[in-house]
Amino acid sequence: MSATQSALTQLLPLAGDTFDKNKVTPGILGFIVFAALALGVWFLMKSMNRHMGRVDFQEAPEPAAAGPKATPTAKPDSTG
Repeated sequence: MSATQSALTQLLPLAGDTFDKNKVTPGILGFIVFAALALGVWFLMKSMNRHMGRVDFQEAPEPAAAGPKATPTAKPDSTG
């Protein structure tokens, strides 16, 4: 038995013989990592919403909706 393993066994006196070594659980470290990721995503979404609120976007009107343009139509000269 290694020193690290014996130290961990001493830290978990209640889980001594009742601990199932074949069962893998994320434990507290998994929860902390998940909570940190969730908190980071929450802050990123909050920042994105703030930045999107500052955007001042005005869409350019479509050329057909702007009205007919005055383009002179030249008649072909038939005198040739």
